[in-house]
Amino acid sequence: MPVTRLFLVRHGQSDGNAEGRFGGHSPTPLSALGEQQAELTARALAKEKIHAIYSSDLYRAIQTAEPLAKILDLPIIATAAFRERKVGVLEGLTFDESKAAHPKDYYALVNRNIHHVITGGESYRQLLKRAAPELHEVLRAHHGENIVIFSDTGAICFLTLYLIGAINRYTKTTPWLVTSNCGINRFEIRSRTNIRVHAFNDTRHLQQITGNDSFAAR
Repeated sequence: MPVTRLFLVRHGQSDGNAEGRFGGHSPTPLSALGEQQAELTARALAKEKIHAIYSSDLYRAIQTAEPLAKILDLPIIATAAFRERKVGVLEGLTFDESKAAHPKDYYALVNRNIHHVITGGESYRQLLKRAAPELHEVLRAHHGENIVIFSDTGAICFLTLYLIGAINRYTKTTPWLVTSNCGINRFEIRSRTNIRVHAFNDTRHLQQITGNDSFAAR
């Protein structure tokens, strides 16, 4: 049976991450550290015989995908489906600013209420509704191949929960699965009901620049 290998990769540190601000759909670029992380991630993934590179269409994700695309001479297939959650009124704010200005939205977000629609934004359920069908299309199109998807922490969290069967239509709240900047989640997919997690938030390739502290805020 052909095995599909999927790599879900969070973007490198952005300027917004460095300042502890919610990124949402903002076009914030990578920081200098984020650019280094992207280069090291490209070198690590280049060894995996990658057949296709997908990305959120947000600038920070595309920037992170570019070094790998250059090494492998592959196109980056960018799509809004793999974007981060739209955080509306919280976009660009720090955690403390969000809590003070928009407490209802803030606490619903940090408590992982998946049905709460942030003012001017969307819910985690809506994020998953747009991302999961696109993921299935990617897996169908590249059955038996090795695929990388560069995305954002919220999208990766909920796609991972979805892949491992930890979320369904009755789910109201979820745990938060932390993915560090340029952390790699590695899956082996044999069928919809036979999915193996080989690594979660793998940051070994970043240790020379970030040590054990490679996590950055959204």
